[in-house]
Amino acid sequence: MSATPAQGLRACVQGIGLLGPGLPDWPTGAALLRGETAYQAARTEFPPALGLPAAERRRATAAVKLALATGGEALAMAGRGAADLRTVFAASSGDGPNCHALCEALASQDRLISPTRFHNSVHNAASGYWGIATGSMAASAVLCAPHDGSFAAGLLEALVQLRTSGEDVLLLAYDTEYPEPLRSARPIADGFAVALLLSPRGTAGALASIAVDPAAAFTDAPAHTLEHAGLEALRRSIPTARSLGLLQRLARAQAGRLVLEQQPGRHLAIELEPC
Repeated sequence: MSATPAQGLRACVQGIGLLGPGLPDWPTGAALLRGETAYQAARTEFPPALGLPAAERRRATAAVKLALATGGEALAMAGRGAADLRTVFAASSGDGPNCHALCEALASQDRLISPTRFHNSVHNAASGYWGIATGSMAASAVLCAPHDGSFAAGLLEALVQLRTSGEDVLLLAYDTEYPEPLRSARPIADGFAVALLLSPRGTAGALASIAVDPAAAFTDAPAHTLEHAGLEALRRSIPTARSLGLLQRLARAQAGRLVLEQQPGRHLAIELEPC
């Protein structure tokens, strides 16, 4: 039997953070996704890791900077603090440049690894830095789904956490590129991150609600694409950029069904509705 909306997973989007190639923030990205301005491809500019003490700020990697920047933007948009906020972090590969540096060291004559390189290599490094920057002691989940499905998997995890806890949840999804030769094996075009502040309750500033029917969450239907060639190329070139279809619907206040890549032949179907 299909789940009713009350039995399913539902959350209102209260805040968004965005950072990627030619997308320096959510207001700029929203205007582009609505077709109000032209998309100009450009390299992602990584901002300083604000909120961290000086020593940690110097050690912050590209992934950490992406997470802190987009998470901070989503919270500022919603006027929400972070100290008691549950988080879900999702990344397909972790921190590419740091992984490359570790591989270089292991392939050299001197195989000593710096402590900073080592602690930045773990998949939950961004979550740890987030806790330091915000003072948050709330629960944090960190996950990676097969290949390009981490954004959809992170969104589903955030919706489940929101349903079981009844508390706001911040989803932070990000990817960083690999230098060569790893880039040839796993080509990721650039750094990209998105943050969604999800709440069980809508407010006057909520953009829309995201709903998932557990009985019909997965489908073999193809994922939705973007009509703009440049933005579609970006969507396909970075795993976390698979979120652009959802972001376009939110920017346009467009309701309806949307399919997001999760696994080959098994995609996530969501419904967008007014809050």
